[in-house]
Formats: sequence, structure tokens, C-alpha cells
Amino acid sequence: MSIRVVVADDQDLVRAGLVLILGAYPDIEVVGEAADGIAALDLATRLRPDVLLADIRMPGLDGVEVTRRVAGPDVANPIAVVVITTFDLDEYVLGALRAGARGFLLKDAGPELLVQAIRAAATGDALIAPNVTRRLLQAFADRSPQAPTQPVEPLTDREEDVLALVARGRTNAEIAAELFIGLSTVKSHIASLMAKLGVRNRVEIAMWAHHTQRV
Repeated sequence: MSIRVVVADDQDLVRAGLVLILGAYPDIEVVGEAADGIAALDLATRLRPDVLLADIRMPGLDGVEVTRRVAGPDVANPIAVVVITTFDLDEYVLGALRAGARGFLLKDAGPELLVQAIRAAATGDALIAPNVTRRLLQAFADRSPQAPTQPVEPLTDREEDVLALVARGRTNAEIAAELFIGLSTVKSHIASLMAKLGVRNRVEIAMWAHHTQRV
């Protein structure tokens, strides 16, 4: 079954390039294109794609506001959002993560990372461009005005290991290989981390890790 994607970017060439890249993969289907935030919100609401791939800077509504409206904490049935941006450390990106985005990529990330991010978001996972993970999340931690919540139960040693690797931008497969454990075990640890930390996805796990100076 194909992953249904809406692509939103106000630059025609960039949008066409993203559509072309995604169209080369048989498990991904681009079901809509939007050149501004209002159209992106309309398409996401009407089409209910598996993933909305959205530029951070668009006319009408920017990517942060679109993300908040389709994936925010108050949204009953959120849509997975992957944000793309030209800038590796941008107030808009921090805002998008707070608004509920499952991850973000730089526009020069390349086809492989783009597709990984789409697939991860579609399965409830998340991916942040590894080359900017530490700097971005540290900035988020430094600027967050609130103290991080404490786990409802202490983390196990293995959960601490997984937490650190998630915060460094590792995928589930990379975590499994590095810790010599099965993929299903990684997923179980991440589910346990989300429950203990009271967060919704691995992006928020990574934020918590940086906020508490675990990495």
C-alpha cells in the first residue's frame, strides 16, 4: 500500500523536484501539491495524506502554522508532518517541532534521506537530519522556558542507551545495529520512553534528552 504524500512548497522548481524524487519510489504516491500554506492546509484537511511534506516558509500560512493546525497537541487526529527548510538552525524550525512536526530536513538532504523521513513519518516514527540534530535540539533546550518533566518511572539502563541514540538522530535500524538488539526491541524501548516521558514521538524524546543534558 502506497504512502500518500502532499508536497507543499512555494518554489515551483523545488516542489517539482520533490515530486519527481518521490515519484521514483513505488511505495510513495504524491496525491497533491500546494504552492502556499493555505492550499497546503486545505489539501491536508480534504485528502488526509499519510504525510504532509511542507516548506517552513510559505505565503498565506507558514509551515509552523500549518503544522500546528494539522499536527498540534490539540488535534484529535493529527497528520504526520515533515518540515523541509533551507536553514539548519532557524526559529521557524524550532517552532515547527514545538507545533508537532515529526521531523525536518534540509532541502539539500538528498533523495535517500528524504524518502527515509517520509517512510518514518508514515509509520509513526520521526527523522531529523543527522547533521543538524545536536545543534538544533540543543538550541531548543537552551531556549525552552520550562523545566523538563521528570519520567513517571525511572529509565532503565537500556532505555538510557536508546534515548541517547535517538537524540543523536539514529534511525531504529541504526540503534538496533549499534546496541546489538532486534528492531522490535528498539520499538518497544521507544514506546516505553514515550510513555514514561509523556511525549508523543521520537522528536520529543530527543528534545527531552537535550533539555535534560543527557547528550
